[in-house]
Amino acid sequence: MSQRIDPVTASVIQGALDNIATEMGHKLMRMSYSSIIRESEDFGAALTDETGRQLCECTFSTPLQSGPIPGYIRNILKVTAERGDALREGDVIMHNDPYGGASHGPDVAFVIPVFMDGRLVGFSATTAHHLDIGAQTPGSCGIVEAVDTYSEGLQFKAIKVYDAGRRNDAVWHMLNGNIRAPRLVVGDMEAQIKSARIGAERYKALIDQYGEVTFRAACEDLMDYSERLMRDAIAALPDGDYSATTMIDGYLDDPDPARHHLPICATVRIRGDSMVVDLTGTAKQVDDRPINMPFTGTTDCAVWLTVRSILLDSVEFGAIPQNAGLTRAIEIVAPRGCLANPTFPAPVIARFCPGNQLADTVMKALSPIVPEKVSAGIGNLRIVALSGLRDEQHWVHMEIMEGAYGGRFGKDGMDAVDTLYANTRNNPIEDIESHIPVRCDRYELLDERCAPGKWRGGVGAVREFTFLSDAGFSVEGEGHDIRPWGFDGGAEGIAASMTLAHKNGTTDALPSKVPYFKVREGERLICEGPCGGGYGNPHERAPEAVLEDVLDGLLTPEMALADYGVVIRDGTVDAEATRRTRAA
Repeated sequence: MSQRIDPVTASVIQGALDNIATEMGHKLMRMSYSSIIRESEDFGAALTDETGRQLCECTFSTPLQSGPIPGYIRNILKVTAERGDALREGDVIMHNDPYGGASHGPDVAFVIPVFMDGRLVGFSATTAHHLDIGAQTPGSCGIVEAVDTYSEGLQFKAIKVYDAGRRNDAVWHMLNGNIRAPRLVVGDMEAQIKSARIGAERYKALIDQYGEVTFRAACEDLMDYSERLMRDAIAALPDGDYSATTMIDGYLDDPDPARHHLPICATVRIRGDSMVVDLTGTAKQVDDRPINMPFTGTTDCAVWLTVRSILLDSVEFGAIPQNAGLTRAIEIVAPRGCLANPTFPAPVIARFCPGNQLADTVMKALSPIVPEKVSAGIGNLRIVALSGLRDEQHWVHMEIMEGAYGGRFGKDGMDAVDTLYANTRNNPIEDIESHIPVRCDRYELLDERCAPGKWRGGVGAVREFTFLSDAGFSVEGEGHDIRPWGFDGGAEGIAASMTLAHKNGTTDALPSKVPYFKVREGERLICEGPCGGGYGNPHERAPEAVLEDVLDGLLTPEMALADYGVVIRDGTVDAEATRRTRAA
């Protein structure tokens, strides 16, 4: 039984832990070389206890980076124990095993064991998505044809890059010799190590300040508090089973129809203050295509984050300690061999979009019992890898194409943003153009395209890139054929599209997944994002809100009449004609 602690001290220690994780994140972001970390903030930072239980995380980093860190550490402990290798002060451990806690291979963790008086007391860890990890084609995204995990790039399974303080030069030589953009990637890795070391120093100082007994009591109290909040939120829901199914495109251009339109199924079972999320019915894994989702690191994070975001919205509950206690009340079931729990060595590097669709499915399953806490269907993201050679050196860039949220109770869907378990930021055009030979000709919201609803769906963005030299690109994405779901009478959203425009004026429509493809200088890539689903009966939308959408270019007067029954003449609402139209 742990020592009891007063809530004020526990709260102060919680604040200190959160500040440590936030400092780690800020310093990693500022020290990094690549824009995916420096600008998009696709990284994670967290502290855990000596068993891997999460104590805090950097709240502005990506949930899909910080969330898997406990899984990384549990697997590191398992692997090092099996090797008979002891953890020592001064160790820095590199780990990216997709079947050992990592979400996928490009998300590399650097983990530092923290010791007090010679005893292991916890871990400081950072993760980040790296631009290249030595896979079969340039970049670490858009790899949509890998046949197994070995073709997805270098794998590091609990490798000590520093052993008791001594640098393992052989590992660094291997990294520099097998990665296409070593200056950026290795520079980012060194920034991760420095950030994790800062976290370890602060961790030790915090324990030293309060004493280990008090510190541990506070951590237990905070985890118990988070668990109580989650259990209370679950207990407030009606007992029952709630199911939903959504689909992913799969490989639309594949001649095998079994690879098209793959279902993701979720049944949420609520009994008292516990929840089971059962993914039975989800499509079988695709043995030689990398859209499978590792259970630990992707599937579990997608479920936990979605449930936490819906039931413990920070707008209502304020800051909640982000720790292992939040997950204790939730059990996840996924049959082995399905998309959400693949078996080794099924490839997984393109797990991002299916995982986001899984989060959307869990939200859809919960929507009947918490309609005021969900959005209609989300427009999924896409990730484009751009690459080429300049002076015999590779340049590599990763661009995350935003999706859009569906309408929400009392609010329209958010336009052109990352959705659900992703929260990376956009890359400024100025940053892109100053680092790679690509010009961004358009970056704006789509005109005259949004899903009707009492609260309309969020609007996607269009981006148009012109290649200024011969190059290559690859794409991993979803939502080119499956439209986001509408809720409570709202319309379905609008699918995404992607077009390659050639210099001779011809164009090619592209599917949502494109393996590495070479392009010539002057060719253009046009990416139109998806629009989220509508929420509620469109004829209940305030006519003034419809007028605003017309004035903003999101609707035409003709669309306002057809979709909403709102008559707009000379830039104003004709109230009497609107009343008659809606009544009819």
